[in-house]
Amino acid sequence: MKIAYTTLSCPNWTWEQILNETTRLKYDGIEIRGMEGEMFLPKARPFLPENLEKTLEQLHSMQIKIIGLNTSCQFHDLDKFDDFIAEGTAHIDLAQKLDVPYIRVFGNKVPDPFQKEQIIERISRGLQELCDYGSERNVRILLETHGDFSDLDNMLPVLEKVNSANLGVLWDMEHTYKRYGNTIEPFIEKISPYIEHVHVKDTKKVNGQFQLCFIGDGEVPIKNNIELLKKYGYTGYLSLEWEKKWHPELEEPEVVLPAFIQYIREFV
Repeated sequence: MKIAYTTLSCPNWTWEQILNETTRLKYDGIEIRGMEGEMFLPKARPFLPENLEKTLEQLHSMQIKIIGLNTSCQFHDLDKFDDFIAEGTAHIDLAQKLDVPYIRVFGNKVPDPFQKEQIIERISRGLQELCDYGSERNVRILLETHGDFSDLDNMLPVLEKVNSANLGVLWDMEHTYKRYGNTIEPFIEKISPYIEHVHVKDTKKVNGQFQLCFIGDGEVPIKNNIELLKKYGYTGYLSLEWEKKWHPELEEPEVVLPAFIQYIREFV
């Protein structure tokens, strides 16, 4: 397996800092979720049309691979459905220009269990549209195990309903831990054929609430999860999703990124 991190980990770094630190720390790739304060990546400075050629030259000369573009797309809400289709297609276009293999999207919620069938249908329709658009541009769509879609009962119907080989799963270890605890193998057994990317983070309960914590200090069975990935043949990336962007109180990237790569190498 290869090792990466998302730019959520370092929201205040410039593009140049990200490139330099990725090289210095010997990460195998970077996953882009926000860049220099801009969350809609086609508008981020390095990816503007006038800067794209220089960005590609930097990536090539430093032998750094962008492994994914992470969007905010989520298709449970009918009122925002068209906006998220537009966001998804714009990110697919950018991924094609950057030779990035996938974009990440969400389900994300089943707010009304009595309308679950309609919500599953809507989410599947959104994924189908992006899969069809992406397949013509050699960009895959990865559905993250997030929100109510950390659950097999919601995830599997969507995966089975979308008629496209261009759909995969991004497994977030922490979200499924909050749902399944240590009893994760039945989930992995069913989802493993779809898993194409993995997010790693840790959590522990504090006063009855889950709280993100330093990798290895929490309750997520990271080593066991990696052994299960090996068992089911996974050879992709393990990517640190240190949510510094959303939780500024977390440790700085200068501390976390070197610690993560040292920690995770013991298991891969």
